[in-house]
Amino acid sequence: MSKTLVLAYSGGLDTSYCAVSLSKAGYEVHALSVNTGGFSSEELKSIASNAYKMGVTTYKNRDAVASYYNKVIKYLVFGNVLKNDSYPLSVSAERIIQAIEIIEYAKSIQADCIAHGSTGAGNDQVRFDMIFQTLAPDIEIITPIRDNKLSRQKEIDYLKANNIDMSWDKAKYSVNKGLWGTSVGGEETLTSEKPLPKPHILRN
Repeated sequence: MSKTLVLAYSGGLDTSYCAVSLSKAGYEVHALSVNTGGFSSEELKSIASNAYKMGVTTYKNRDAVASYYNKVIKYLVFGNVLKNDSYPLSVSAERIIQAIEIIEYAKSIQADCIAHGSTGAGNDQVRFDMIFQTLAPDIEIITPIRDNKLSRQKEIDYLKANNIDMSWDKAKYSVNKGLWGTSVGGEETLTSEKPLPKPHILRN
């Protein structure tokens, strides 16, 4: 009997890899995206369509914009909270709400496992793992990208080998869009000597 797994799914490269590899590994994958702002209705439809191409059993989207604002953003605004006194706590604040929504969904379908696409390089892995372990200590956490130390190119090669040949032109970047801001990581941002990418590259 296959295990029921909830995948925190954004539709990007990392979670696409997770969707395909975990489905092929025999898990019953239920993909869930949590909208904390930044997605149009057309983008959400595309994310849903692509999720099924990756082999997931079901896909759902939860709209958490109001919850994100009422529970988090308004307090950051009232307190004028900025990291290093320079930029808003956008992605890190989003992850809290997203993780809580994912846990609630996983419990509602009695999932055996939760998976996320965080690498071993950033803080998202800590945010997700900490909240998952606190609110659902009995649910197993699976992190394919981190555990296998995968590069983005290896993920692309794997997806192409499994006939998921989508446009991965932006795959060298990790773009996080939300109600409170957009952050871009990867390629030029990994070192300090290169200029940031041109905006049109990220839109293509």
